[in-house]
Amino acid sequence: MYDRIRATLRYFEGAVPFRLKPAIITTLVLLALLAVPVPAGLTPKAWGLVAIFLTTIVAIILKVMPIGVMAMMAIVIVSLSQVTSTSSKGAVADALASFSNPLIWLIVVAILISRGLKKTGLGSRIGLLFISLLGRRTVGIGYGLAVCELVLAPFTPSNTARGGGIVHPIMKSIATAFGSDPAAGTERKMGTYLALVNIHANTITSGLFVTATAPNPLVVDYVARVTGGNFQLSWTTWAACMFVPGLACLALMPLAIALLSPPEVKSTPGAVEYARGELARMGPLTGGEKVMIGTFALLLVLWANVPAMLLGPAFTLDPTAVAFVGLFALIITGTIDWDDVLSEKSAWDTLVWFGALVMMAEQLNKVGVIGWFSEALRSGIASSGMGWEAAAALLVLLFVFSHYLFASTTAHVSAMMLAFLTVGVQLVPPEYHAPFLLMMAAGSSIMMTLTHYATGTSPIIFGSGYVTLGSWWRVGFLMCVGELLVFALLGTLWWRLLGFW
Repeated sequence: MYDRIRATLRYFEGAVPFRLKPAIITTLVLLALLAVPVPAGLTPKAWGLVAIFLTTIVAIILKVMPIGVMAMMAIVIVSLSQVTSTSSKGAVADALASFSNPLIWLIVVAILISRGLKKTGLGSRIGLLFISLLGRRTVGIGYGLAVCELVLAPFTPSNTARGGGIVHPIMKSIATAFGSDPAAGTERKMGTYLALVNIHANTITSGLFVTATAPNPLVVDYVARVTGGNFQLSWTTWAACMFVPGLACLALMPLAIALLSPPEVKSTPGAVEYARGELARMGPLTGGEKVMIGTFALLLVLWANVPAMLLGPAFTLDPTAVAFVGLFALIITGTIDWDDVLSEKSAWDTLVWFGALVMMAEQLNKVGVIGWFSEALRSGIASSGMGWEAAAALLVLLFVFSHYLFASTTAHVSAMMLAFLTVGVQLVPPEYHAPFLLMMAAGSSIMMTLTHYATGTSPIIFGSGYVTLGSWWRVGFLMCVGELLVFALLGTLWWRLLGFW
């Protein structure tokens, strides 16, 4: 009997598309939550939705299955359990409602557009160009990688595609060319330093533009929601608010990492020759690269609302509509083809898991869970007697450092941000809402520095073997604290100059 059980377990471990032990833990979490008495202030269906949502987050953290599969599981359970509606038809409509959300399609389409960077080679060319200009010292190479991230960030909402798929291969090839290889035990020559710059440039630039990472549009939606539409973070407004503190972080980061994890090789004159050689091998700009540059320029002009500034508000275009214009331009010019669109798995994967998380967050708000949790958090802080300044700082810090518990930035933002923003606008005086909300928005990307699983880019860079776990966490924590201080000091001053408070 025992042998049969063992054989069955071995079969399931090899055949089923999920990790058995984490799946068992997740199931137990769901059962435990459902067994808990319904808290006062919530209906049984609302608590059932909480149980489904928290179980989904646990499953994502434990990596029971790919995040898209876990999202589909949540859609199925919400549909069948009818926790959002009194009928099966209504429950299915609720479960699928978020797939019409323009914010989700903005991310999906922008990921499809960013495919052109890799297909045409423009992303690699940009990285090599900056290395050829700044690469005479290892720190200069770090700045080259950072500037490359900055140039690509407005057009690549998948920070994983940007930092892991475009910049990281450039970083690895440069480190290897200088004999810095984890397999040979020489990673600290320059590879450790460059890998840390790679991830931290990725996280900083993710906060500079709405379209620089997937959760940012969700942050925009939550900010508008808690302020009743009084504070709208358009693409231009977000970029303007994050510009000065974000660029300060990006400018200081390569130097800070050089102090925290100094490279053994300081001078790298060969990097310039290497980059120039690679650029020479690539030849002049191809037609596809020229179309990509023109499309990016068009997107930037339209996202910045230049037509509306020149011709009036009637010419204001929705960011998602602009993204579709860019995608269509690339397709009709042959820069990417329909097969490229169909085969971009990350875009369609994002559509499913992002849509499911947004759906559950919206339904939690609809059934009153967010309001209930917000009131409990507000009451707890208010009863402590702390001032609103300390309360605002506590909310930001709790939100940021709770990211140690998450392996997905989007999951974290979906799970916690709306509640924290709601509490904040209740405790902070109205005239100081803007700096609090902007600090929370900045924190949603700054927290990606903390761990080697904090965002999709992290495991790619960590997996290359250049950075030890201890170094990653130590540097990540210190950089997170430093960036929060830059935004708290320089950012709030800049927002004051902009007239937001």
